[in-house]
Amino acid sequence: MKKFVMAAVGGIVAGTVVTTQVAGPLIAQEADRNSSIYEQLDLFGDIFERIRAQYVEEVDERDLIEAAINGMLISLDPHSSYLSPDDADDMRVQTRGEFGGLGIEVTQEEGFVKVVSPIDDTPADEAGIEAGDFITHVDGESVLGLTLDEAVDMMRGPVGSEILITVVREGVDEPFDVTIIRDTIKLTAVRTRTQGDTVVLRITTFNDQTYPNLEEGLKEAVEELGGMDNVNGFVLDLRNNPGGLLTQAIKVSDGFLDKGEIVSTRGRDPQDGDRYNATEGDLAEGKPVVVLINGGSASASEIVAGALQDHRRAIVVGTKSFGKGSVQTVMPLKGDGAMRLTTARYYTPSGRSIQALGVSPDIVVQQPPSRPAAEEEEENEAVNRFSRSEADLRGRLDNDSLTEDERRQIEEERQKVEDAAALREEDYQLAYAIDILKGLSAFDPSE
Repeated sequence: MKKFVMAAVGGIVAGTVVTTQVAGPLIAQEADRNSSIYEQLDLFGDIFERIRAQYVEEVDERDLIEAAINGMLISLDPHSSYLSPDDADDMRVQTRGEFGGLGIEVTQEEGFVKVVSPIDDTPADEAGIEAGDFITHVDGESVLGLTLDEAVDMMRGPVGSEILITVVREGVDEPFDVTIIRDTIKLTAVRTRTQGDTVVLRITTFNDQTYPNLEEGLKEAVEELGGMDNVNGFVLDLRNNPGGLLTQAIKVSDGFLDKGEIVSTRGRDPQDGDRYNATEGDLAEGKPVVVLINGGSASASEIVAGALQDHRRAIVVGTKSFGKGSVQTVMPLKGDGAMRLTTARYYTPSGRSIQALGVSPDIVVQQPPSRPAAEEEEENEAVNRFSRSEADLRGRLDNDSLTEDERRQIEEERQKVEDAAALREEDYQLAYAIDILKGLSAFDPSE
């Protein structure tokens, strides 16, 4: 018994020694780490005081601290940043759908401002700014070395004022200047129109108005065509849509899905992940859907395209999307400011991460570069000059076997074909999408 007690005591002592030997270095490492952090904070305080006391000009301490905070955030990734009280208020206004500016969504790449996409019917769009353009100078001043927020501040100004930006564009040999007049940007989240028997839903952004606009516009377009039986399908045009609210992307995806996962988000801690599923109800009532994307389709646009593609609910047409697969959380801070912090990545229903890869279309369709109007007119005249048909021949026989209703039907079908041909000249990608829907509606396995 005595030996047993001694053995037990020895075991306890040995266990204590082992625990000390393992835990001791870990505690020491943590202490060294904390000491290093405090030393760095002391260094920051020292630099801050030296700037206040010795910089060649007097500086605003608040601006210094804000710049330090923003520098810390933007060192993480291009989408994390500090929002001053004014910037935070601007962001809330943009979410509601009306704000002042040029009408472009931008990011930062290689030190320059890169256009993610111009917003439809805005000064930048009307001036010809394109997705993928690099802005190198604003009013003659270089933006190289500035933070994205600083560069954006340079582009802001009173409504009606003029701004000169220098643009570098792929395929164009030399940089060129573009003059833009700033204006109030009123976002129409969804524009709806009918093209023949097809309903085209152009989503320009994902803000608070998006899903209500989509639902209302779709209903009106279907009624215009005389009911869902007369609709051959829907085109969801997400080209040059820079994204927006995750909640709205989920609602739009849900609008065309009856069940299944829409998107999942995963943060650093697995417990912080979320999964969003569709609810029953399809706005399109099972009709075919084609989604149009390009390099200016980002974030929320990619969530919608990826969800509908993975569920085989839509055919995705166009070119590879932008590839922003991260989630930013806006966190209010003291003093009415806010912090925009990347907190998660999002994944499509099949588990794909789009980050830096984008959504690849099912059918790649490039948009041909537009040609000068004079060149097109000259070519059309040449074609028309040498195009003749039986109807142009002198002494031709008339077709008297058709009734007036049959003649009218033939003319209507011919007009549809001519409208489709004209659309190819105006927007080749959209015309291609509509042609796909025509083909799908012509093929009915049930017949």
